[in-house]
Amino acid sequence: MEKNWSTLSPEEKREKRFEKWISTEGRHFNSPAAEQKYKDIVTRFIKAIKLEEPDRVPVMLPTGTTPIYMAGMTYKEAMYDNEKLIKAYMDVFRVFKADDYAAPMIASGKASELLDTKCSKYPGHGLPEDGHGNQFVEGEYMKSDEYDLFINDMSDFVFRCYLPRTMGLLEPLTMFPPLPNSLGFPNMFLSAMSNPQVQDMLLKMVEYGREEAKWQIPFMKFRQMAMAEGYPAMMGAYAHAPFDLMGDTLRGTRGIIMDMYRQPGKLHQAMEKIVPLNIKIAVDGANMSGVPIAVFPLHKGDDTMMSDKQYREFYWPTFRKVIMGIYEQGVVPLLFAEGKYNERLEIIKDLPRGAVIWYFDQTDMFKAKEILGNHACLMGNVPTSMLCTAKAEDVKEYCRKLIEIVGKGGGYILAGGASLDKGIPENIHAMSEAAFEYGVYKK
Repeated sequence: MEKNWSTLSPEEKREKRFEKWISTEGRHFNSPAAEQKYKDIVTRFIKAIKLEEPDRVPVMLPTGTTPIYMAGMTYKEAMYDNEKLIKAYMDVFRVFKADDYAAPMIASGKASELLDTKCSKYPGHGLPEDGHGNQFVEGEYMKSDEYDLFINDMSDFVFRCYLPRTMGLLEPLTMFPPLPNSLGFPNMFLSAMSNPQVQDMLLKMVEYGREEAKWQIPFMKFRQMAMAEGYPAMMGAYAHAPFDLMGDTLRGTRGIIMDMYRQPGKLHQAMEKIVPLNIKIAVDGANMSGVPIAVFPLHKGDDTMMSDKQYREFYWPTFRKVIMGIYEQGVVPLLFAEGKYNERLEIIKDLPRGAVIWYFDQTDMFKAKEILGNHACLMGNVPTSMLCTAKAEDVKEYCRKLIEIVGKGGGYILAGGASLDKGIPENIHAMSEAAFEYGVYKK
């Protein structure tokens, strides 16, 4: 960051980040054409974010895990063969024409076995051998009477409670003394090392680290190849809405709903506590990656989860603080509103113009255009059901309508409502064709 960074306005900071993102200095490209392609794609997204008309509506395809099935693999095979997995994605790299590229986000099966995760199911581990995808397992990983511990000493709670409860590998962490107890007595922290279970955990942690490092090698090569071809990285950081972090990660849906009624004060305190944490996570991620976009997967704020009154009381206040904290550092929040946000549109308009990207899943995009269209960049929402079951011509027609109505005047990114698992290739092509055929802005 520049020496005068703190004196810059949020808009000036964002411009600095955009300049870094679009810069090709220090990047390797296969040709001058690839370098120009990189600049064109980044420019396209920047203009959309700023509610301007780029040369064409940007398109991000919800390819998801479709490449592994196109290659005849199962999800389980993909988790144990990173070379074959990457080859599957390489083979479709130039098949689907878009402004991004399909990147695999599949964990190592061996590393997952070593972790013995309690909050995830995958083929052969809670799911059938021929199953596909990972399924998150909610649980009360923080008990209802542990709010004070979480609020007063979050690090100790995470170290000795949350991690051991979510990963079998780390269960021996419960044998360590409270972290603050080591102040003045540093050897106290090491006292648990004499326990055979702790020693076994440490050895397995090293084994996990080696496996994970090996697993990532072809992934890094794939990303380097994509960059050399002119495709920029699009996601620079991840963060959460405080209510989602409490509900998804710690208390579970049942637990957090009970807390809304039984101990709302503690819930509010805990959410306020993690506001600065989420701001820091997002900004640090953007600083390290050089990509000024922070993605928020939003799970519990949709219309069916809570009333507008509850949303205004429990969800929006701390979430807005996180958004504003990130915005003030020049980072662009990409807010993936899973489910429906039709009743939230007026509430979520309460942000600076052009500050965020609202990525909608099942929200009425035409209503969103009416309310947010000249206020925030919109993204989405070709239905996953349509991409999995409809005819290609129907997909293309729906995309045309989105482009011509939601994309009018700029500020729109064509994307799927959610990532696909076993998508129909012809329908993915139809999305791409619609963007290139109907999405060009005439000057």
